[in-house]
Amino acid sequence: MLSFVDLLIATVSDVFREVFSEREIEDCLPVEVSQTTCDKFGHYQCNAPMKLAKVLRLSPQAIASQVQAPLKQALHAMISDLTIAPPGFINITLSTSCLEDRLKYLWQDPRLGVEATSPKKIIIDLSSPNVAKELHVGHLRSTVIGEALARLYTFLGHRVVRLNHVGDWGTQFGMLIAFIKQRHPEFVEGRQAAALSDLMHWYRESKKYFDQDAEFKKRAQAEVVKLQQKEGASLDLWHRICHISRLAFQEVYDLLDVTLEERGESFYNAYLPPLIEELERKGLLTLSDGAKCIFLEGFQGKDGNPLPMIVQKADGGFNYATTDMAAIRHRALEEKADAIFYVVDAGQALHLQMVFKAARLAGFYSASDVRVEHVAFGVVLGSDGKKFKTRSGDTERLIDLLREGVKRARAILEKRLPGLSEKEIEEQAKILGIGALKYADLSGLRIKDYIFNYDKMLCFEGNTAPYLLYSYVRIQGVKRKVNKGVIKPLPLLTHPKEVDLALHLCRFSESLSAMDRELAPNRLADYLYVLAKRFHSFYQECRIEGDTHQESRLMLCELSRRILQQGLNILGIKTLEKM
Repeated sequence: MLSFVDLLIATVSDVFREVFSEREIEDCLPVEVSQTTCDKFGHYQCNAPMKLAKVLRLSPQAIASQVQAPLKQALHAMISDLTIAPPGFINITLSTSCLEDRLKYLWQDPRLGVEATSPKKIIIDLSSPNVAKELHVGHLRSTVIGEALARLYTFLGHRVVRLNHVGDWGTQFGMLIAFIKQRHPEFVEGRQAAALSDLMHWYRESKKYFDQDAEFKKRAQAEVVKLQQKEGASLDLWHRICHISRLAFQEVYDLLDVTLEERGESFYNAYLPPLIEELERKGLLTLSDGAKCIFLEGFQGKDGNPLPMIVQKADGGFNYATTDMAAIRHRALEEKADAIFYVVDAGQALHLQMVFKAARLAGFYSASDVRVEHVAFGVVLGSDGKKFKTRSGDTERLIDLLREGVKRARAILEKRLPGLSEKEIEEQAKILGIGALKYADLSGLRIKDYIFNYDKMLCFEGNTAPYLLYSYVRIQGVKRKVNKGVIKPLPLLTHPKEVDLALHLCRFSESLSAMDRELAPNRLADYLYVLAKRFHSFYQECRIEGDTHQESRLMLCELSRRILQQGLNILGIKTLEKM
């Protein structure tokens, strides 16, 4: 079933076509209908008269007045009121019977009023750590934002591929392998184990040698060639380095409840030479200081000169741009994706803009056929407002942040629920701690930076995961108290707080549409927060147990529970039964 806003858009657009010449107003169709920002203006609002004033050479008030009567007639089955407010807003209030009918539909619909869309293939590029380096707090944002989008599109009925584009190739691995061969032969021979922390230390040491020792630099470059040629010993070391990193990454992904398909830079190696040949055939490459470059209109350096996108260096080597061009070509042409989303920090905006434009010029995809977007996000800040780091000045390890969140959640639960078993406290602390970190990230506007604060994340007041989880627990408590096994779907809205809650429940699909349209998980988070607040207001003012409207109010409780649970699940957050 269509959402209220979609039904209103379709009906209001039809009325405007009937009242005015469609040829005159076709650029403004379909008309825009949105939720009102204030309850006193009704439930939905249309501002089309303001947009059409110049086209029709009439005042917005006159346009609104002409459509008022036919709109009331067309919408009579849905609305209780339709008014005009200066300078020409059309305010629409849904009828109680309309809300009651929609609640009955939501009750029997396992999808909670959200229509399954025509399935498309959606590829989401997320997380993307570098091999031989720890996942840090910056990877939290890419991972949880990307996962939330993946869960949204899965729920909407699409085929989603979560790609972890790990940095597992390039000069840095030549450096690392050369260093290990020189300084740690026991690891090469399999007589010494190593953890990711060892690899990071070895990498830092190898970088010093690479920058200072010309002979070592030659050996490192030679190791890169050996890797490209798949030389046995070097390739074996590379596989072991990747495996150690993968195990460490997986510990984080398990805590975050995320499953990814790894497809690192190395996957595209074989595609790079043919890519250069194709770009040359299409006349897109220009030789500049020995390097093969693509010069794109509209991109200039700080000096005002055209900014080159280098796809093959003067020494014949490739770089990130080459790999990203090969990746987008593979995703669009070979995997035939209908949408490709890059969940990458905002600092990569220029690079991705150039890659996207170059890929379109090369004919890898067209904007009308494939939705390609950079899902940019800001950085995580410390309490000092600067980029989040440890006290020693190092980048904060993500695993440490997650463990600390779980530890603090455990302390909260032990105080609130002293009777829990060790197994219960461990499971629930993980749900609360990880959920709090995820929600703090997802509830804000993703493009903005945010301050990492455990106390705020784990607070039971305000727009936080604990507040939403407590709302869910309270609903379960109501059901247990009433001891009602089977709830009858008998919606009867007699109290203003019932109407407020019912209207919001019916808008679940609209929040998901907004999240899809804007690639913004905070749209769903905002919806769930308002849902929790409206439920608490309803709960405080509307008696449930023993009331003549008990069945109807229990139905509102249960629908609130279902939508809270489904919405939190889309955000990657599990629910609790006790708190």
